[in-house]
Amino acid sequence: MDYKNIMVAVDNSDYSNHGVDLGVEIAKAFGGAITGVHVFAAKLHDLRFRQMEGGLPEQFRFEGELEKQREIHDTLITKGLNIITDSYLDAVEERCRGGEIALTRKSLEGKNYKVLAEDIGSSRYDMVILGAIGLGVVKEKMLGSVCERVVRRVNSDILVTRNNTQRFRGGKILVGVDGSPESFGALQIALSLSQKLSATVEVVSAYDPYFHYAAFNSIAKVLSEEAGKIFRFKQQEQLHEEIIDEGLAKIYRAHLEVAKGIARDMGVDVKTTLLAGKPYDAILGHARKEKPALLILGKVGVHQDEGLDIGSNTENLLRLAPCHVLLTTRKFVPPLDEVARHTISWTKEAEARMERVPSFVKNMARMAILRYAQDKGHTVISSSIVDEAMSVLMPRAAMEAMSGGGRKSGMGARPMPGMGTPGPTVDDERILWEEDALKELQKIEDLSVREQIRLRIEKLVRIKGMRNVTKGDVMA
Repeated sequence: MDYKNIMVAVDNSDYSNHGVDLGVEIAKAFGGAITGVHVFAAKLHDLRFRQMEGGLPEQFRFEGELEKQREIHDTLITKGLNIITDSYLDAVEERCRGGEIALTRKSLEGKNYKVLAEDIGSSRYDMVILGAIGLGVVKEKMLGSVCERVVRRVNSDILVTRNNTQRFRGGKILVGVDGSPESFGALQIALSLSQKLSATVEVVSAYDPYFHYAAFNSIAKVLSEEAGKIFRFKQQEQLHEEIIDEGLAKIYRAHLEVAKGIARDMGVDVKTTLLAGKPYDAILGHARKEKPALLILGKVGVHQDEGLDIGSNTENLLRLAPCHVLLTTRKFVPPLDEVARHTISWTKEAEARMERVPSFVKNMARMAILRYAQDKGHTVISSSIVDEAMSVLMPRAAMEAMSGGGRKSGMGARPMPGMGTPGPTVDDERILWEEDALKELQKIEDLSVREQIRLRIEKLVRIKGMRNVTKGDVMA
């Protein structure tokens, strides 16, 4: 993760000017440069002036005077707005010069949010900095229309400045983790910024243990006695209070443990905090208490669906957070074994089944089963889950080997425990692999490539009229 190419949207508002200062701070830390962009709407001003001509005072309605006013306004449109833009960018250049940061100037014409989104989409900036509110600020406004519309339309990392005082160096970074790849992407950004800016990092994860209690009380008000018996209301309520809510807490604690491991691997010491409550509200309260300089969030979270532009918790925090907010769509998937260590357990029976797997493929089989369980949402692997996974991922011969019923061959040959199930042959005779041959095949990391090579080798062995695959067959 590197912030070399940083764009700052400029409108001379307090938040925009502070955004320039933050951009200089980040660019200096990463050895990057800044592009200052100001958008002016010349055509809009021209149209609005024409529409307002009918409301001019009587003394301006004489043709000579009207033409004079039109000429003055045309001058403002053609030259004045360019002069204003140059003045804004001159101020940015002065700030960049003070920080010894190179500046590229851009002056664009059009509807603000639309032109900014188009420029961001075509320019591949590493980071975009926007003020939460521009020159049109009013007392009750939480988020400006330009900022909100741009955030919804682009996928670059977007830093939204929410005040004109907080700086990053030596400050505190808060990052929200919910188990989604985007949240772990946010964590990696936090760790990188921490190293570059000597900032501390706190990782928070929030779950809601109160929702089901409120929901069941709401349901109780409308269920008849008979319906309550069918629904088994009391049992359902107990299930959620004693099992599901505690299970949720365990899941989110596990996310924090995974985050801690990722940070440790990067050489960063982080604080972790589990919060209870509506996620955005719990994180908001924590941010108000801890006063971080920056809150980093995935733009979407674990409950995202296709086409979603921003998650509801992220959107609420973007509007309400008292600190700067960095949104990202970058994804990072932690190593499966690290995630499984904190989130997945095995029953004794399932562990016993794994003891029957040949030692040289045990790790591969274990990882395949873990991946299957994770994809299906399981947190406890039982014998039935092992059976399901093996039937999908491994051929019949490998399953027989796990149950102790595999065929044996004179030279230590074994049925191939690869991915996929080989189709039946004319005489239904399986090809057997010698251990040295199988170990050589396992060196191919890409499972799909490995499967195709396995099938090719077995075909060649059949053509030779042989039953065993040797190391020489694989090396050939």
